[in-house]
Amino acid sequence: QVQLVESGGGLVQTGVSLRLSCAVSGRSVSSAAVAWFRRPLGEEREFVAADTRSGRRTVYADFVKGRFTISTDTANNAVYLQMNFPRPEDKAVYSCAAGIRSDSSSYPTLLESYDYWGKGSQVTVSS
Repeated sequence: QVQLVESGGGLVQTGVSLRLSCAVSGRSVSSAAVAWFRRPLGEEREFVAADTRSGRRTVYADFVKGRFTISTDTANNAVYLQMNFPRPEDKAVYSCAAGIRSDSSSYPTLLESYDYWGKGSQVTVSS
């Protein structure tokens, strides 16, 4: 059974960096496409960043390019989201996801590409 558990969320001020962690068990992160999505209050879940298995290609939503970085840690079997220069509009519940199917890396921005999800971690950015 694959499980994902997020941590590192909380309240930060605008511009103060934050790092989210996602501990993965039951599957090696090196053999899965992994991603971060977020759900602002009252809105739909949206794609943030992905690290595909295909050459470890990373993909980012336009609104986080140059600010957020996704990375994987094979030694600790974890996925991270480094959030630099966060803004109040980044407030949301952030969830990590893992996809193990052969086509999971083909469409990394789609919810349907991922098989396993964490419960999420709240991030609030004050102005």
